[in-house]
Amino acid sequence: MKVYLDNAATTALDKQVLEEMLPYLTEHFGNPSSIHGFGRKAKSAVEKARKVVAKYLNASTSEIFFTGSGTESSNTIIKCSVRDLGVQRIISSRIEHHCVLHSVEAMEQQGVQVDYVVLDEVGRVDYNHLQQLLKSSPVKTLVSLMHSNNEIGTLLDLERVSELCKQYHAFFHSDTVQTIGYYPLDVQKVKLHFVSGSAHKFHGPKGVGFVYISGDAPIKPFLEGGAQERNMRAGTENVAGIVGLGKALELALEQMEENRTYLSGLKTYMMEKLREELPDVKFNGDTSDTGGNYKVLSVSLPPNEKAELTLFNLDMAGIAASGGSACSSGSEKGSHVLEGIKADHSRKAVRFSFSKYNTKAEIDYTIGVLKQMLKRMVVTH
Repeated sequence: MKVYLDNAATTALDKQVLEEMLPYLTEHFGNPSSIHGFGRKAKSAVEKARKVVAKYLNASTSEIFFTGSGTESSNTIIKCSVRDLGVQRIISSRIEHHCVLHSVEAMEQQGVQVDYVVLDEVGRVDYNHLQQLLKSSPVKTLVSLMHSNNEIGTLLDLERVSELCKQYHAFFHSDTVQTIGYYPLDVQKVKLHFVSGSAHKFHGPKGVGFVYISGDAPIKPFLEGGAQERNMRAGTENVAGIVGLGKALELALEQMEENRTYLSGLKTYMMEKLREELPDVKFNGDTSDTGGNYKVLSVSLPPNEKAELTLFNLDMAGIAASGGSACSSGSEKGSHVLEGIKADHSRKAVRFSFSKYNTKAEIDYTIGVLKQMLKRMVVTH
């Protein structure tokens, strides 16, 4: 049996999305910058997708720009905010995705002040500490905090952070790569200056993302070159990819409530079965309905001497999942997320993440494999 439970890493391309993309890989191959009919056909498809993203966010189409990835989007936002908006200070967290952490570190090397907000044991932001940080310095500040952690699923209260940023006149960026297509986001109701997203997390193609740039925070291009994306992102557009992003997001919006109910059910089912079959199992992050991402479950397995073989053994059984272990020695670089929440070093963490294509039968099979695997492993004392 083959079981794919690594949907936080990437998702399977929806067949309807592929069907929408195919004509733009074959007969509609024009360059969107060309003024002839071939180019206009491609340009029209790009603008149709832009309208879908703008509708999803309740933003203006003039605030939506297509990129090559969520990583490019976040790099653009962080680095250009410093360069163009006078940002002298960045507030972030220790458990952000590396595309944010490394961008922040690069800005720190250029003299930007960087502060990290305190987190609790499940990765929740200490909002009082965030407020103290915002109050403590008068310099122009960018707050960059992800909506959902990609490893443990803990959610950020976007509205609360938005209100704090508004109160202290800070710019607010959220990496929403793990939540676009799964949670609604209205930038008219919850003020954000910047949002980054990526198509392949919601059953779209890889190699295409988007960035929302509020009209209140005008930054200049990150990439220099042609006048594509209204002079914001040089380079010939990935038309088929953009078409796929638009179609995938359209489907995600239509199916959001149905998918949420289904995926929440799968996650709850897996948690209950794990507790039944593996009584010593624990979970990382906020697993509540309101505080945790309903498609991500980080499982902390009982201590054993062969923990590092867990993912290998799962893979041998046909099960795809991701790992993460807090640093346990100076020579072993583990998950910065689990280290950031001070997770138990003696336990192996496995991230299971769900999609609309998963089934309870797959969950049962996975738990059965885990149970047999742990029986064969020597428990440490």
